[in-house]
Amino acid sequence: MISVRDLVVRAGGFTLTGISFEVPDNEYGVLMGRTGCGKTTALEAICGLKKVSSGRIMINEQEITYMKPAARGIGYVPQDCALFSTMTVREHLAFPLVIRKWPTGQIDNRVEELAELLGIKNLLKRKPQGLSGGEKQRVALGRALARHPNTLCLDEPLSALDEATRDEMYELLQMVQQRTGVTTLHITHSMNEAQRLADRIYVFENGAVVRKK
Repeated sequence: MISVRDLVVRAGGFTLTGISFEVPDNEYGVLMGRTGCGKTTALEAICGLKKVSSGRIMINEQEITYMKPAARGIGYVPQDCALFSTMTVREHLAFPLVIRKWPTGQIDNRVEELAELLGIKNLLKRKPQGLSGGEKQRVALGRALARHPNTLCLDEPLSALDEATRDEMYELLQMVQQRTGVTTLHITHSMNEAQRLADRIYVFENGAVVRKK
């Protein structure tokens, strides 16, 4: 479960004030609203990328408000994917496991498992240059899932994709969430996207949650 209570985050001249919402275990939650409404700030606070002024963030009944990002058990996919130009797809999928010093055999098995799950086995030797937007998102998603996180956070992962690719990604994200059971929090400005994916929707406006569906 993701539980946010009375969260206050100050980012430059913008303040996110008194945010509260929950995403139960194994559900798909969406934060939506216009650009600049505070949804990405809230997501980054949950991931440990923005300093929290007050309030509480809980993951699976453990408070993580002031934990370091790597200790939170969260897989994070940033909006731009943040892929490394010098690394192959295989190396991207392996990277979180290599830095945690998993045994080589376990790393290889996990990379193959992720590549099969995400339909990118044919891309393992390629580098990001020349990959399509949808392929890059699959790689970034695989990297985020590599170490079996209990929570997955996605920052507008489909905003730069064409309609056909977006439809493919809807199906992929639903399949991944159902197969892995990972509790998911997804940022978007699209109501259609939210309705396609979400078990519950929270709408942000001017730094506050104004309604939920």
